[in-house]
Amino acid sequence: MKTPMTRRKAPTIPDEMLDQLLSGASASTAFDQGGLLDQLKKALAERALNAEMDHHLAGEGGARNSRNGYGRKSVVTDTGRIALDIPRDRQGSFDRVLIAKYQRRFPGFDEKIVSMYARGMSTREIAGHLEELYGIEVSPDLVSTVTDAVLDEIATWQARPLAPTI
Repeated sequence: MKTPMTRRKAPTIPDEMLDQLLSGASASTAFDQGGLLDQLKKALAERALNAEMDHHLAGEGGARNSRNGYGRKSVVTDTGRIALDIPRDRQGSFDRVLIAKYQRRFPGFDEKIVSMYARGMSTREIAGHLEELYGIEVSPDLVSTVTDAVLDEIATWQARPLAPTI
């Protein structure tokens, strides 16, 4: 009896590129804090922020504004802290979209906190869990702030008037 050969699905990212990205490191270290995935997040975020700056400067037309170096900002992601180099302009008129001026958490981090809270974890358990998994020290007050913001929206949604059904 002949068994059919299963074909390997073509990779989205070529193996050669992955080998180059790993550059001799173990594939298992790519998932570690500060590993390849964190480096990619940092590189992509900085590239997007620089593109935002290019767009901002191009949109000012004849205004005398230009780049003015970089500032450093530490943001919390779902795998740990990442230090980003944020571009600055001379006039200080650049408003970032990807990571807003006072934003300290990468998009998606708050959803993880809300998800754990919805599953019945206390604020202290969530803070301990985040420290255990990602090495991130998050105060129970921050967890409360995130969940309270969502709870207000949920209460408003639950109290909305319902449309009559036929």
